Amino acid sequence: MNIQLISEVLGTIAFAISGAMLAIERKMDIFGVLVLGLVTSMGGGFMRDLVLGKVPPNMFRSPLLVAIGLAAALYTFVTVWRHQDMIPHLSEGKFQWILNFTDAIGLGLFTVVGANVAIDSGYSHYHMLVIFLGMLTGVGGGMLRDILAGLTPAILCKHIYACASLCGAVCYDILWPLMPESYAMFIGAAVVFTIRMLAYHYKWNLPRAM
Repeated sequence: MNIQLISEVLGTIAFAISGAMLAIERKMDIFGVLVLGLVTSMGGGFMRDLVLGKVPPNMFRSPLLVAIGLAAALYTFVTVWRHQDMIPHLSEGKFQWILNFTDAIGLGLFTVVGANVAIDSGYSHYHMLVIFLGMLTGVGGGMLRDILAGLTPAILCKHIYACASLCGAVCYDILWPLMPESYAMFIGAAVVFTIRMLAYHYKWNLPRAM
């Protein structure tokens, strides 16, 4: 297994759990949990492949990640269902922390995976495209998740969300020619994760008009 596949698997699991947790919070049934988990874990890569002209997108050509996403979402549903007596005692803050933690992991991993896919596709000299596709892969699934859940997408309002992905994509684009790919991916993903969790903890937000 290469570093990109490992990152995709871990990111898929993290994002699927994030989507499933939000679906459970919105009181969706098991089908809704599976759909939201799958959309969150596959949406960013789906949009990235369309931009790159990879048709059909990779999720349809290599269904392994789809199966992993569905399994992670199902596991989350079953775990919560089997421990329903504990849910009322789980504070809103704790629930949100779990949701943000898994989301931050997925965001970081998918950001560097998206940038790496752009580079591997022969666009390494198009730095804006590499950075954009890294950010799109990172935030795309979460954006679709929020829309389906009836929420304002996090990229428009939530604790330095898209900006964290942007910073990680820029970091990876700068570092990948200077060091082994695995090191650059780890650092880029760590930058995204750290910014997201710090923004959540300290309630950092971009300025608003009102």
